[in-house]
Amino acid sequence: MIMDQRLLLLSNSTLPGEPFLGWPAEHIRDFLGSPKRVAFVPFAAVTFGHDEYTERVAGVFKTLGHEVYGLHAEADPVKALERADAVAVGGGNTFQLLRTLYTTGLLRAIRKRVRNGLPYIGWSAGSNVACPTVMTTNDMPICEPPSLHALHVVGFQINPHYTAATLEGHGGESRDQRLAEYLELNRDMTVAGLPEGSLLRVEGPQVTLEGRPMKVFRHGQEAVEVPSGARMGMELNVR
Repeated sequence: MIMDQRLLLLSNSTLPGEPFLGWPAEHIRDFLGSPKRVAFVPFAAVTFGHDEYTERVAGVFKTLGHEVYGLHAEADPVKALERADAVAVGGGNTFQLLRTLYTTGLLRAIRKRVRNGLPYIGWSAGSNVACPTVMTTNDMPICEPPSLHALHVVGFQINPHYTAATLEGHGGESRDQRLAEYLELNRDMTVAGLPEGSLLRVEGPQVTLEGRPMKVFRHGQEAVEVPSGARMGMELNVR
């Protein structure tokens, strides 16, 4: 990965009983710093409109001192990205998001700019697409993107909304079982099980966990719990 990359990868946008982007607001403020023009990618929204999503995000970012504009509203979203000081990619359905990143040409454009230092903020599906692929999303594949390959601006996979909880009387696989299946067929990958209320802050080659503890999964090994505040390399090995 490029050494000047900066990313803030959130498990989720909202905790129960809290406002939208409430819990990560101060993390976003600290990450972005001085006022910035933030290009927002609302394509993961399915059951509500892109304008509505952008307005909601813009309202929160305005309180933090930043201007937001939606790339969906631009005649040439790739060109519009050029005037951004940062990019934010919202949650929703990962497959719809990835498909639209491909069809608009934004997948390549965002990758190039982030690898050259454009700050990136993503939550849920927006964190999934920062990974090499979207294979560790929790979402239903409601549409078919050209590929499962994503931005690949980090070298590990994220499972957002991670939980070890199981439902009584439910016969389906647990999240741990699903991740074990993924790793059985992708043995060289590392997966961050990122619970709600947690995020990964990437500054060049350093990854810092903020918020709640997470689990790191690797093939053939017991999952390792990583405490909040831990500093890791891109392989998610605690330093």
